[in-house]
Amino acid sequence: MKLTKNTVWWRGTGAAMILAAGLWWLQAADAGKAELAPLPLKLPTPAFKGTPAEMPPDTTAEKPTGKPRPPFLAPKGVTNVALNKKVICSDKAPMTGAPELVTDGNKEATESSVLIMRKGSQYVQIDLEKNYAMYAILIWHAHDAPKIYRDVVVQVADDPDFIENVRTIFNNDHDNSSGLGIGTDREYFEGFEGKLIDAKGIVGRYLRFYSRGSTDSALNEYTEIEVWALPAN
Repeated sequence: MKLTKNTVWWRGTGAAMILAAGLWWLQAADAGKAELAPLPLKLPTPAFKGTPAEMPPDTTAEKPTGKPRPPFLAPKGVTNVALNKKVICSDKAPMTGAPELVTDGNKEATESSVLIMRKGSQYVQIDLEKNYAMYAILIWHAHDAPKIYRDVVVQVADDPDFIENVRTIFNNDHDNSSGLGIGTDREYFEGFEGKLIDAKGIVGRYLRFYSRGSTDSALNEYTEIEVWALPAN
C-alpha cells in the first residue's frame, strides 16, 4: 500500500481503515523478510530399519520412502517452547507413564518414555503459558514399529477448556469417527523423525493432540511433542 500526501486529509472511519491497512502491509512485508534457518532438531535413535512390507487396509497413508525428511525452514531463533511445559490428558488414570513425559525432552523409543492411555478417542493438552507464534509441531506417538495412528487431530485455543478461538491445524480423521470434523490430512507411519506439522505461524497458548488408537493397538501412546515457536507480538 502506498500512502500519499493526500492521505492525511482523510478523517474518521476512512482514515482508520487506511492506516490499519498500511500497518498490516508493513507487518506482512517484515514477516516476509524474516531470516529462515533449518529447525535444530535432535532426533532419537531409530528403533527399526526398513519400510513396511505391506500397507494396512483402509488408510490414506503413503508408504515411507526410507529417505531422510528434507530440512524444515522456520524463522531464525525459534525454540521448542513446549519443553517441560505442563501437560494434562483426557485419561485420568493412564495405563502407563505420566503426562509430563510428553514434554520432558526424551524422544527415545523405550517403555519408560511413553504415556499410554486407554482405547477410544483420547488427548493430551499442553499449556505454553503464554501466546506464541508457532511454526512447526512435531509428534512422536510411539516409534517402536511402523504403525499408523488413527484420527490424529491437533487444535489450538485461547483457553484451557477449548471454547475460545479454537482452530484445527491438522486432522486426518477422514470419517469423523472422533467427532471433531472430517479431516483432509493424510494418515502417516510412525518413525524416529516424528510427524512434522507446518503450523504456519498460528498464534495461541493451549494445544490439544487427539488420537484414537493405531493399526498396532487400540491404545493411545504419546512419547514426545515439540512446538517450535517465537513469542507472539
